[in-house]
Amino acid sequence: MSSRGVAVIADIVGSRALVDRAAAQRAIDDAVLRVENDLPLARRALLPTVGDELQGVYDRLDDAMASLLLLRLALPDGVECRYGLGVGALGEVPSRAGALAEGPGWWAARDAVDHVHALQARSIPAARTWIVAAGADDEPVALANAYLLARDQIVGGMTARTRRLAYGRLLGRTQADLAREERITQSAVSQALASAGVGALAEGFRALQRTAD
Repeated sequence: MSSRGVAVIADIVGSRALVDRAAAQRAIDDAVLRVENDLPLARRALLPTVGDELQGVYDRLDDAMASLLLLRLALPDGVECRYGLGVGALGEVPSRAGALAEGPGWWAARDAVDHVHALQARSIPAARTWIVAAGADDEPVALANAYLLARDQIVGGMTARTRRLAYGRLLGRTQADLAREERITQSAVSQALASAGVGALAEGFRALQRTAD
């Protein structure tokens, strides 16, 4: 049996060069859990599979994009993932090891993560996210990919502190609360958010949330 949805395949950037691969995996697991606790949107949250990959499923593309933005902001310096999103039919194949992910949505997600890997290596180093639709209208996906390229560029230029501040603002925390947590002034928070383009990032995040209403 299959159902439509959004398959996500994530792989760890530069996993073979990591000094402490186990620590990186713990950081990713912790970040995924934090995002799922703060804003549970996944049908099946990202879980490690084989090697340096994780897989998850979302009902809606907007939910997947919102969740992965939070995940990017939640990860610490030195730990990053690429994300391939596949829109289409998702199925499973029974096996002795348990159900195996199968179907056009998963094949599209594989194509997507391969594509973003090529973009990162070739011409857009900040690229981290791409969408491929299997048997669906390409126009909404093309618009979403244009948004994701700009979004990845913004997040890629942030410091660890700015990512923490952006994460909090996207979830509605006040600048005063964030300033106390970071032990800096509210003015410093405001300046950091403004200079990093977090206002645009937050408005895009709210737009994704509005489409779910």
